Amino acid sequence: MRLDSKKDFQDLLLSIVNPLKPYYSEGKTELDLGNTATSYDQKAIKMEAFSRPLWGLVPLWAGGGIDKEFEEIYRLGLANGTDPNHKEYWGGFRKFDQKFVEMAAISYGLILTPEKLWDPLSEEEKNNLAKWLYGINENQLPICNWILFAVLVNVALKKLGMPYDKEKLEYYLTGVEDFYLGDGWYQDGDSGQKDYYVSFAIHFYCLFYAKVMEKEDATRAKLYKERAEIFGKSFLYWFDEEGAALPFGRSLTYRFSQVSFWCACMIADVYPFPIEVLKGLIVRHLKYWMSKPIFDRDHILTIGYGYPNLIMGERYNGPGSPYWSLKTFAMLMLPEEHPFWSAKEAALPKRNEQVLLKYADMLIRDYKGHTTAFTPGKYSPNGHGQTQAKYGKFAYDTRFGFSIAKSSFELHEAAPDSMLAFVINGYVYVRRISETFVVEEDKVIATWSPYQGIQVETTLIPTANGHIRQHVINSEVDCIAYDCGFSIPAEPMNDLVQQKDKNVVRAYSFIGGCKMIGRCKMNEEMKEGMGEIIIADPNTNLLYAKTIIPAMKYQIRKGNSWLETKLELIDHKKE
Repeated sequence: MRLDSKKDFQDLLLSIVNPLKPYYSEGKTELDLGNTATSYDQKAIKMEAFSRPLWGLVPLWAGGGIDKEFEEIYRLGLANGTDPNHKEYWGGFRKFDQKFVEMAAISYGLILTPEKLWDPLSEEEKNNLAKWLYGINENQLPICNWILFAVLVNVALKKLGMPYDKEKLEYYLTGVEDFYLGDGWYQDGDSGQKDYYVSFAIHFYCLFYAKVMEKEDATRAKLYKERAEIFGKSFLYWFDEEGAALPFGRSLTYRFSQVSFWCACMIADVYPFPIEVLKGLIVRHLKYWMSKPIFDRDHILTIGYGYPNLIMGERYNGPGSPYWSLKTFAMLMLPEEHPFWSAKEAALPKRNEQVLLKYADMLIRDYKGHTTAFTPGKYSPNGHGQTQAKYGKFAYDTRFGFSIAKSSFELHEAAPDSMLAFVINGYVYVRRISETFVVEEDKVIATWSPYQGIQVETTLIPTANGHIRQHVINSEVDCIAYDCGFSIPAEPMNDLVQQKDKNVVRAYSFIGGCKMIGRCKMNEEMKEGMGEIIIADPNTNLLYAKTIIPAMKYQIRKGNSWLETKLELIDHKKE
């Protein structure tokens, strides 16, 4: 796949959105892409699917691209969906309504391409659309990145000369400051989470605001740009030299939106790194994703990560949700003469081998061809789905990904890679959330309890060829604990090597793997761990459909125990 000129990127976008055309409803207000459910109703699911392609189509149009069929689809859809008398009317609102999320993409289009989405409407249609959008000001929003949806809506209404809520606009812009932590990092509102919502939501919208409101609000625009430039210096560590980004946190089904922050930087004229570096980063990332089976047979994006996978989805992931990833195509609004289009791809700049991201609560280390983030298990138990797996693991790696649980009843169903898993009375217990933690320049320390009567202090120490885990355990019960390594692809089978012994286990395949050595001290007696191979249930790992997990098995007795597991990386098929 060639990604060099503006036309190359336009063609890629159109190859992703053109297959959607047969699935719009008669009135063009809904896009029916599947039958799976979410926490919101089917009408909102189809409205979401209608809205999200605009994240790619709007910058295409703004940058001079043309697709008359899509223009007509969205003109009709906006008119009919906001007409209370039309059979496909999207309806009114309630607090935390999913339709508020989708208003952001519509507002994006009304601000950047009014000639496509606003000017062709009749006066009645304009009034209906404006009144419907205004509904976001009359309902409660969660205190998180959602408040920026209302910012985009009110900016759009203001620029179109329609009634908007000036007080709410200022209120929500001021509210963003409550999220700011330092060094360019935000947290996602009252959840306290620091994940991709910092980059593809908060920074993305703030940079867009800086672009379109610079004359009216120069002070904020300058501030948002300065923060983005600082943030980019550390966010770069979330990407490896092969083009992959850290699989970490929720909403990973948005896939290549991981790189959208860098595209938002360019539209706001912010360059944390030379444009050749940004071009290389974006191109490698898109090629990485386009090489994976993320589309179905009709070339529709699927729910999942490295392949279709409903197990890892959140309760708000509908069939159209993955098209949030089209935010990456913000770069298409750049003019033909912009240097991005003629720039040659450059490799990542030289980085520190190991870096503490203080405000992200992460210690990151670069390895050959991949990157590992060591985390303390801090997050909000918001119940979106698989939260402990998405935030609570010891390590997240761009090459190995991570696994999510199908159940907590069997070890192979729990698939607890990069976790210390306790098996008690036939159930598997892992770290859900840490009680205390500290992230330092050379280690991560966290205290946590997997089960009543068990307290654990875990210390993670990155090394030049892997990392060391030390666990201090105080237990009131006898049980078994498995200190689990990275997931290793188990297909093709002839590429897989697995070996286990008394205190060592190793597994590797075409991507490499890891070797683990374990020992423990219980009641002043030193013992060795036992190497084990867990054959994880299919479709539990985010990147590979079938995996095994090397682990060290320890017998835990009542009282105090000390465990140490050394994980050494194997970079190639053969050690």
